Amino acid sequence: MGRKLYVGGLPYSVTEGQLQEIFTAHGTVESARVIADKFTGQSRGFGFVEMGSGGEAQKAIQALNGTELGGRTLTVNEAKPMERRDGGGGDRGNRNGGGRNRW
Repeated sequence: MGRKLYVGGLPYSVTEGQLQEIFTAHGTVESARVIADKFTGQSRGFGFVEMGSGGEAQKAIQALNGTELGGRTLTVNEAKPMERRDGGGGDRGNRNGGGRNRW
């Protein structure tokens, strides 16, 4: 069992401090992060918490998964490793075909 947890279903108003406080009741919290939209800064309704040990992470999952916070149901489970993003957006070459100037 890993130490990093995914926390979904967060109220949009929750702060990283509040998230840390919720999980501290179930063990040592190494870090707590609420994910925000990069353009608006608005919470995206999920975050990640890193616990002190795998046992504490398991305890937090059992205690908090399916519970309600601010009218929303929390989903707490082991975080999956982040997939590599290579930034590929496909070919952005000339769109008028043949690569020649239209005029």
